[in-house]
Amino acid sequence: MPEETEKNKEKVKETEHKPVLRIKLRSYDSKVIDASCRQIAEIATRAAVGIVGPVPLPTEIKKYTVNRSTFVHKDAREQFEMRVHKRLVEVRSPNPRFIESLRDLTLPTGVEIEIKTV
Repeated sequence: MPEETEKNKEKVKETEHKPVLRIKLRSYDSKVIDASCRQIAEIATRAAVGIVGPVPLPTEIKKYTVNRSTFVHKDAREQFEMRVHKRLVEVRSPNPRFIESLRDLTLPTGVEIEIKTV
């Protein structure tokens, strides 16, 4: 009987929910977003926090086709596209020191950051 309760306690410890921060970055420029991911990774190593990533997510491509002239020459068209690069960084069991330094982080213009607790 005592062995069974010890096994159950071990299972409960394994299934305990550890806090995870999911940081999602979006930008039009891939070099800027990679530099921002490097900054977050450096902060995580200084705070001694486990990090997974940056994981490159699929690039979102929006294409727009526009007529060159106003109402004639239907064959003369131009195509434009917008590329949105995305990265995902997961931080395992963040400590208050990491969260404080993440709050003070200044990212370049054009980088959106979304932080979720999972």
